[in-house]
Order: sequence, then C-alpha cells, then structure tokens
Amino acid sequence: QVQLVESGGGLVQAGGSLRLSCAASGSVFSIGTMAWYRQAPGKQRELVARITSSGTSNYADSVKGRFTISRDNIKNTYLQMNSLKPEDTAVYYCFARVLAKDYWGQGTQVTVSS
Repeated sequence: QVQLVESGGGLVQAGGSLRLSCAASGSVFSIGTMAWYRQAPGKQRELVARITSSGTSNYADSVKGRFTISRDNIKNTYLQMNSLKPEDTAVYYCFARVLAKDYWGQGTQVTVSS
C-alpha cells in the first residue's frame, strides 16, 4: 500500500508560478512511475507530466516549456508550474504506479485568475 499526499496548490494570477509537492508513504521502495494529472470542472482527468524511476520525463503538449516535473528520491515528486494560464485551473492529482497497481492522492486545487 502507498499513500500520496499533495501540497502547494492555491490561487495565483496569470503569469505566476506555483510548486506542487507529493510525498509518498508506505511501500515506497516499489514505486515506479510517478505523475501529475489534473481535472478541470466538466472535463476528464488528463495527464500533465510523468517521471519514471530512472528520471525520464514527458509532458502534455499544453504544458511543455512551462511545467517541470522532478523527483528527489524514490518517494517525493514535484511539479514546478511557471507562466500559469487561466486554463491551467484544475484539481491536480499525484499518481504512483506500484507493482502494476495505481495509487492517487486526494488532489490539490490550483486556480489561476486572469
């Protein structure tokens, strides 16, 4: 079992920055890929960025060049979000895959005002 706790969301003006953090606990030595997803009201949850256990990352086209995912050890991941746009407003969820099982955090709200 793995528990994921996000932090760092909030309200920011367009053009501003936020840094989301995700801390995992439990069976952390089995964590493989970690990722950030987001879900805006009335829309499906979508992948924002992911990073493998070896450090390979990829991004949604909508955030390339603005967001950076990082991982400082096997259990913590971060999402640095710069040049935020109103369309980035969503609940952001941390994700971890552990031995073919998927785990989700509770989500953190990010609101970007125009």
